[in-house]
Amino acid sequence: MIRALGASLVVLTPVLFTGCASNEEVMVSTTSVATSTTTTAAPTTTSTSTTTTVYSGPPTLAPGQSLPQPENIPPEDTVEPEVIVGAIAIPRIDVIQNLYRGVTLPTLDKGVGWWPGTAMPGQVGNVVLGGHRVSKKKPFRNLDQLQPGDEIFLSSADGDFVYVVDRTFIVQPTDVWIIDQTTDATLTLFACHPPGSTRERIVVVANYSRQIDA
Repeated sequence: MIRALGASLVVLTPVLFTGCASNEEVMVSTTSVATSTTTTAAPTTTSTSTTTTVYSGPPTLAPGQSLPQPENIPPEDTVEPEVIVGAIAIPRIDVIQNLYRGVTLPTLDKGVGWWPGTAMPGQVGNVVLGGHRVSKKKPFRNLDQLQPGDEIFLSSADGDFVYVVDRTFIVQPTDVWIIDQTTDATLTLFACHPPGSTRERIVVVANYSRQIDA
């Protein structure tokens, strides 16, 4: 549905997201014909049917697989390499943006940032995305308008996925638990709150709904 639109860490500080808004199934058949020098046998056809069941439920961890591990973030003004990891679309608030790897200020200035080490779209764990509300492209300006049941579309190299908004709440900058990984497939969007201030953080949590067939 949507695809990407464009072509050393430090110890986590006690204050999180300091720059998030300060600047912004198979049929197989075989046929055999038997002939002789005097008679021709009627053609016979043998068909073998094999049904392949494709799992279409929510993502699960493979045996022995661990949950993703969020990376510590570098200083907020660090210029990170530009890496597009996917795209996001939120119809309710008219958002269509690339997803960039990283959540420092220079990265968020380009659009929505994906927290490195958190789950990727469609995977078990918590996909964590940050964005500005009042500067640059300000993709999360109207994050507070999202309602339970609203759909959020995420795209990555693994496919296109739909998440459904569950709840919205406000936290303090020190509430780093919002990036914790989950045993289900979830999505967390965060931005500074209120708009223009870094005093608090608005958080939207959504749950995996389905994958969109190509």
